[in-house]
Amino acid sequence: MERKKPTKKTIAAYETNMNRLNTLSTIVNRMGLAKQMQNQSFGGDRNIYEALGYPLELTFNDYFSRYDRQDIAKAIIDRPIKATWSGNVEITESSKAIETPLEQAWKALYKDQRLKSMFTRVDKLTGLGRYGILLFGLSDVKKQEDWIKPIQGKLSLMYLKPLSESTAKVNKYVTDTTDKRYGLPYSYSIEISESEQGGTKTLKVHYSRVLHIVDDVLESEIEGTPRLKNVFNRLMDLEKLVGGSAEMFWKGARPGFQGKVDKDFSMTSDAQDDLKDQIDEYEHNLRRILVNEGVSYESLAQQVADPGDHVDIQLQMISATTGIPKRILVGSERGELSSKQDSSEWNGYVQNRREEYAETSIVRPFIDKCIELGLLPKENKEGYTLTWPDLFAQSELEKAEVGKTRSTALKEYANNPMAEMTIPPQAFLEYFLGMNQDQIDVIEEMKQTAILEEPIISPAEQAILDKEAAEAKLKIEDK
Repeated sequence: MERKKPTKKTIAAYETNMNRLNTLSTIVNRMGLAKQMQNQSFGGDRNIYEALGYPLELTFNDYFSRYDRQDIAKAIIDRPIKATWSGNVEITESSKAIETPLEQAWKALYKDQRLKSMFTRVDKLTGLGRYGILLFGLSDVKKQEDWIKPIQGKLSLMYLKPLSESTAKVNKYVTDTTDKRYGLPYSYSIEISESEQGGTKTLKVHYSRVLHIVDDVLESEIEGTPRLKNVFNRLMDLEKLVGGSAEMFWKGARPGFQGKVDKDFSMTSDAQDDLKDQIDEYEHNLRRILVNEGVSYESLAQQVADPGDHVDIQLQMISATTGIPKRILVGSERGELSSKQDSSEWNGYVQNRREEYAETSIVRPFIDKCIELGLLPKENKEGYTLTWPDLFAQSELEKAEVGKTRSTALKEYANNPMAEMTIPPQAFLEYFLGMNQDQIDVIEEMKQTAILEEPIISPAEQAILDKEAAEAKLKIEDK
């Protein structure tokens, strides 16, 4: 049988597939090499992780147990998320005052489905593992077998359910190299708790019913880096220091006593038993005095060290890795005002997190999926923008301080007769009080309005005022 000459299209498809396979092979090789070389020293004779007691492999349960029980681990996850989702996220399609259908529908959906809570929860679950998902509970699911079917027909959204990597495992991948979703999940195996029955059931769910969310990705598009992974060793060190220092104080603050028996004294068995009973009662706070013949007691020296410097080093390393300022991480701004630099860095960190992750990986994909499913109306030609609450807006205290400073400067300016000749009022408002042109225009407009609204004085009223002024002047001259 004569073979046909391959076409350009066939050759291009073959080369594309080979490139994809080579890429996957490279990833696998790198992962294997990294595991072989990880934490080796002295020519491979020593494994640092084993020597220091760090686990070689970490799972979702390791990260979750840290988050669930360790204070700093919870702060690393929760504080950026709380700051990111503070306030409501709004959609803007037009600068006009009239709301568009998409803007109205988004506000209703945001409230009805409690999207702020959903986004916050899925953000936490995503950071604890390599990915998280948002499961769409749609009206076309009538029985359990419907979950594995692709979405069809006009739908309504019944509920949303944030799930973690632990409960939403990828069941099947797209293996067709010509498919645009090649290498992405085709279906998920999801464990759903049923509290009424006291157990769980497993659902096979089609990818169209899921929003797959990943953070801190490298080569993989479906798995990211857990947020506690890079600081896990430091969290263990911190636990040893804090827990060890408490144990050290517990034992070192009350180190015990040393008993010395006189060289000429011989202790009977009854005396020994009596002494043991007294010591037991002393240790259990049943007595505070020991009475015994021929034995003297000396308190052992206390051995309590300050762990503060060691704990501070671990916190600095965690802060450097996560990007969270140490004051924010440990919450010291509650007892003392954090520096402006810390606040500025923190606001910049949160703003970047909103733009680079929350918007691009959660909110926009969610909105686009809702539009695709008909849960939200289509956007206009110009598209939509997301509006977040202003992180850099002044607080009430900051506004009051600025107002006080401006009032003092304005008072000094008004009381100096040469000030207006040296610096015109508009220049003073702009360069010294820091007002923009719009604010200056509003002040000027208000000033002109006040002048126009001044009451008109009649000639008779003016004559009375002139007479009173003349009489007051004569009284002053007489005195």
